[in-house]
Amino acid sequence: MPSVKSREHNFFYSHPKNRFWTIMRSLFLESISSYKFKELDTNEKKRDFLLFKKIALWDVLKSCSINGSDDGSIKNPEINNLKIIFDIANIRVVFTTGMKATTLYNKYCLNITNMETIYLPSTSPANCRKYKNYEDLLKEYSIILKYL
Repeated sequence: MPSVKSREHNFFYSHPKNRFWTIMRSLFLESISSYKFKELDTNEKKRDFLLFKKIALWDVLKSCSINGSDDGSIKNPEINNLKIIFDIANIRVVFTTGMKATTLYNKYCLNITNMETIYLPSTSPANCRKYKNYEDLLKEYSIILKYL
């Protein structure tokens, strides 16, 4: 589930300390600087960047009960219908960000999509304990480049 800040801003990874967009900018710096994405600082620029790179972002969950942004408190999960996306889009690989998303995807979506997920660590500020070093997190995410 998106964080409270992401829900407030109505876009993925919108917490100011979440490192997702910084990681994306670092991974695709060359194509970003040659295009119009000097900064990924608005929802419109982020959406345009994703379209340009042919990256889809979607949540495993459509809704749930959750305390703030604490994935560990998720109850009553309602799963997004990923089949409608997989039926019309040329999805080549699925990445899940964070252990909770991976667990939920494997439990509820794998049998529908028939596509294994590649786990990526969470870019959330709550995950800074494990990935204090930005370079280590960037290295984990660099696997994305193999598929684009």
